[in-house]
Order: sequence, then structure tokens, then C-alpha cells
Amino acid sequence: MAGRFFIEDVAPSVACGRYPAKAVVGELVPVAARCYREGHQALGCNVVLESPDGQQGPFTRMQPGDDDMWHATVRPEAIGFWSFRIEAFDDPYLYWRSSILKKIDAGQGVEDLGNDLAEGAEILERAAGGVPESSQSQVLEAVAALRKQDAPLYERVSPALSLADLLWQYPVRQLVTGSEPYRIWVDRQRALFSSWYEFFPRSEGAEVTDEGRPIRHGTFETATRRLPEVARMGFDVLYLPPIHPIGRVNRKGRNNALVASDGDVGSPWAIGSGEGGHDAIHPELGTLEDFRRFIEAAREHGLEVAMDLALQTAPDHPWVTEHPEWFTTKPDGTIAYAENPPKKYQDIYPLNFDNDPEGIRTEILRVVLHWMNQGIKIFRVDNPHTKPFDFWHWLIWKVKETDPDVLFLAEAFTRPAVMHGLGKVGFTQSYTYFTWRTNAREMREYCEELVRAADYMRPNFWPNTPDILHETLQHGGPPMFKIRAILASMLSPSWGMYAGFELFEHIARPGAEEYLDNEKYQLRPRDWAAAEAEDRSLAPFIARLNEIRRANPALHWLRNLYFHDIDNDALLCWSKRDPDSGNTVLVVCTFDAGNVHWGNTTLDMPALGLDWHERFTARDELTGTEYDWGQHNAVRIDPYLQPAHVFSVHRRD
Repeated sequence: MAGRFFIEDVAPSVACGRYPAKAVVGELVPVAARCYREGHQALGCNVVLESPDGQQGPFTRMQPGDDDMWHATVRPEAIGFWSFRIEAFDDPYLYWRSSILKKIDAGQGVEDLGNDLAEGAEILERAAGGVPESSQSQVLEAVAALRKQDAPLYERVSPALSLADLLWQYPVRQLVTGSEPYRIWVDRQRALFSSWYEFFPRSEGAEVTDEGRPIRHGTFETATRRLPEVARMGFDVLYLPPIHPIGRVNRKGRNNALVASDGDVGSPWAIGSGEGGHDAIHPELGTLEDFRRFIEAAREHGLEVAMDLALQTAPDHPWVTEHPEWFTTKPDGTIAYAENPPKKYQDIYPLNFDNDPEGIRTEILRVVLHWMNQGIKIFRVDNPHTKPFDFWHWLIWKVKETDPDVLFLAEAFTRPAVMHGLGKVGFTQSYTYFTWRTNAREMREYCEELVRAADYMRPNFWPNTPDILHETLQHGGPPMFKIRAILASMLSPSWGMYAGFELFEHIARPGAEEYLDNEKYQLRPRDWAAAEAEDRSLAPFIARLNEIRRANPALHWLRNLYFHDIDNDALLCWSKRDPDSGNTVLVVCTFDAGNVHWGNTTLDMPALGLDWHERFTARDELTGTEYDWGQHNAVRIDPYLQPAHVFSVHRRD
């Protein structure tokens, strides 16, 4: 303890201040602290926010809550390291005002309150020096009134009592006690709000036989033709699996066959061959110049390219020959390939970060900076939970020293503590367990957990990936595809989907939670135009969801997610509200793709920005239909017609 008053349990504070909390430009960040003092005198608290250039803005007064907790929000407005500290102080005006009101209520008159009136005048004289010049006369007039001996009590004290709002904002502060500073790293807004689309460029423009054997390999040039449609669906991040040369030694065949057949293209995650490693382009995709042209073409369509960072190698990667010490050698002299028993990945060698850690760090930083120089500012990191945490902490913040706009998405489906730890050490976003939360109760509990972790972990919800085809999509039919897209895009400010989702691809490899004829191991060209012409595409629906997301600021944030009660366990009801614009979105979604459900809502009206008794217009943004709603409403969901209502909330005049 340093200073007169206690300041404890400060938030946001990540791992007791070891790591910075996270925010994005313009985000309202809740700040809290437990502050208390001796006796009955009034305590005040405020937050002092300091920008990356060391400038301190006007302090923000904190509001008292239960159990001596104080609360406020701050809003950082630039990228970089911000800091804040809590200040607790004696507030003599607040104590004087409370005391004199109690004495007046107890029947004490002007003859009893001479000292109180004099003390109040002294406090206000001090206060006059701290208020804006335009308010000084008001304060000095209150001083004069308190000292007006022949005036009645009401006339003497009323001007001073009316200063409560002004002196809350510009208090007299005594015995100021400050906390230590706490850091917040502030990213660009895409770190929190983004819509991702994943495709394999080698499949775009490719040709295969009826048996799936490759005839022609897709290139960056042919993949460019797909960009307009991705943009029309409203995505702003285009994620590419690894684009590097693919190893030939132990190459996997189609559907993860242990032995590849002639012409099999292998897994892009088996990186490296005689043609190069992590800093090279797969020759069949094109050249480095072709890749730069692809990035520029994507940018012209409003798409930012995200690149895969997979820190592993094929057996014929140049690192294996040049730096065998970077790998684990078995007693028989062979290099250990990747295993996740009983799974074996004979085509992949994991790096051993305990062997020459400085050499590995230097090389990986060089690789990342190389791709940054080509225009990449987003990296999706493969299996980060299998690499040391201190390495990621070093790499991410080293990169941000060079370019603070660079973002890292953690692809880690592992233990919750590990996923949270990756967020704490610096990962910008994280894959989540969204895919496996398949009923309303589980989803609500999981989302509430994520909101509680919003100071350091930002979720990105994906209904599918090349690795994951959940059984709900295997068997739920088109309604389930809509359901999962609505849940992902409306619950989380960042969401993504893997190509083929919009075509309702749902055939799984027997006994596995992944696609048959998996694109990880083979080319998979799709006839996009025919699917849309024959009304077999979800693309227009996806486009509408992303359009709703862009048009409603409430959907751009995570901390504002609020769940409302509904009396049907198959339905989930939630809202998001943006306090600046007043924009509010209210969603009711089913989890049952096969049956019609009715539910009755009990809405928390203040969470919608309304009084308990008010009625409002609920405009369904998916259909344009308007409803007259209040706190209690009956709702019907038919998954074959529309599996959710996505309402914008409009107050009645």
C-alpha cells in the first residue's frame, strides 16, 4: 500500500499486470477497482488515461458500486500502448453536501449550522479554481450565498447544493492516492471486428478427373477470379492456407492416404522441398510477383489477405539439411515426425524450440518480416499451443515494434487455460469451441465466459474449417447451415467460414469429423456459378448477414453481448447495444434444424436502451417485417422458412 487509501483488484489487469490488456481504437473499455478508506468521509475515485505519446487526458470520474467497487469506461483513440491508473481521493464537497443535508433533514436550523456554512464556503472557494472559467461565477455566487448572514437557510445553501453535478466532474481532491500504471495494447479495429473467408488458391481454376486426379493446378491468377464473389458476400479478410512448396518425402495422398499416388498434390501444411521453404512460393501457384499482384487485387475488392504461419516442415524442407539441430532426433538417428496419438503425421517434422532457440527465433522473425514486406499484415497461426509461450510473446511484440497493425489469429483447439494463455501473451484473436456448442444453454454459458475474458482474448467463430465438419452440419440440412452462420456472425464480432460452406457441403469421411475428399490433400474445384444459378448456394444469405453486421455498430463489439430469458430451451435470445449510436440488435435463433418452435421472451428492457414499460418496433433485418414488441413477446421460429429473427430495435416516438 502506497498512500492514504486502499486501491485493490484493479481491472483490466491481465495476469496481475504481467501482460497488457487489449482494446481496439474507439472501444469503450470498462475499468474497475476496489477503493475504500477509514471513517465516514467521502471518497472519490477517477481514472487517468495516458496515450502512447505520453499525453494525459482529463480524468474520468468513477461511479461507486457494491462492495466498494468503483467503475468507469475509457476510450483509447489510437493504436499503441496506453496506460491507466486509478486515483482515490478525499472529496470534501461531497462529504459536506451529504452532511448538511442530513442535518437539515434532522431539523437543524441556521443557528445550528454556522460552522457548516463557513466550511462549505471555504471548500467552494477552493473549488472555484478547478472548474471551467465559464462556471467560476456560479461557484463564487454560491460562496457568497453561504456567507450571507441575514438570509434564510434555504437561500444560503441552495446554490451550493446545486453544484453537485459540476463538482462531480471537477471535484476538490485531497489526499490523492494513485495506483501503479496498468497497460492496454490498442489494435486497429479489424482486430476485433472482421469477417473471414478461407479458400485454397490451388483449387480455384483447377481441373480434376472424375476420380479426383489433378489435370490442372490452380494459380494466383486463376484464384483472382474468385475475389469478386468473396467480396460480394461481404467478407473483409481472405485467409489462404500455406502457399509454400510442398514436401515430396512421405507426401500424403487423397483423403489422408499414407502413400501418395502419382500426381497427388499433398498437404500445404507439409511445408518445404527442394524448391524452398517458408519464404518461398509453391511454383505451381506462381511467383512472388504473382502473389503481390493477388494481394493488390484483393485489396481493390476490399479484402485483406491473411497468410498461414505454420512452424513445421516436410522432411525435405531446406531447414532439415541446413539446421538438423532444430529438430528432435530419435535414438536410431532419424528425425521425429509429428504425432498426436493415435494420429501420425509422417509428412511433417515439428521444430524443437529447445534446440538452438535463438537460431530458430531469428529465422522465424526473418520469415515473418519477409511476408510483411510483401504486404501481409494478418497471420493465422497453425497449432500455436504446441510451441513455447515465451516464443510467441517474444515474436508477436517484436513484430509489433516494426508494424503495430500486424494481427495474429491463434488456431488452437486445446485446453481452455492454454487458449486463454495464448491470448494473454499477445495473440490478437483466437479460434474457439463455438463449433461444439450445439445447444442454447451451452452457447450462452460459453459466450458469457468469452465476454468475461474480453480483456485479453478475442474470439473468432467458425462454423467449419478444412479440418472440422461437425455432425450438426453433416446431418442438419440447409437450415442448420443458416443457423450456424447466424450464430457465428451475430454472437461474435469476428467470424469466418471455409469455402464450400455456402454450397452446403456436408459429406464426411466415415468415422471422422472432417470432409470426404478433403481439400487439404487434393484439388477441389467447385462450380460456383452453376450452384448460384440453380439456387443451391447460401451466398446471398451470407452476404445479407455481413451487410447487417456492417450496418449495425452494435455488432462490432464483444463486451456488449447480453442474453435475455426465453422459455424454450431450443431457442437463444440475445442483444447488443452500441451506446454511442444508440443502435441495438436483438436476435432470437433456434438450435433445432428440424422442428418449429414457439417461445416467450422476457426482455431486460434497459439492456435495449428502453424503460421497462416501453413498446418498440422490432424490424427483422432478414425479411423487412416489422413487429410491435415490449418486454414479453411470443415468437415462432420455423427453421425451413427462417431459423432466426435478427431485429433492429427502434424506439416509438
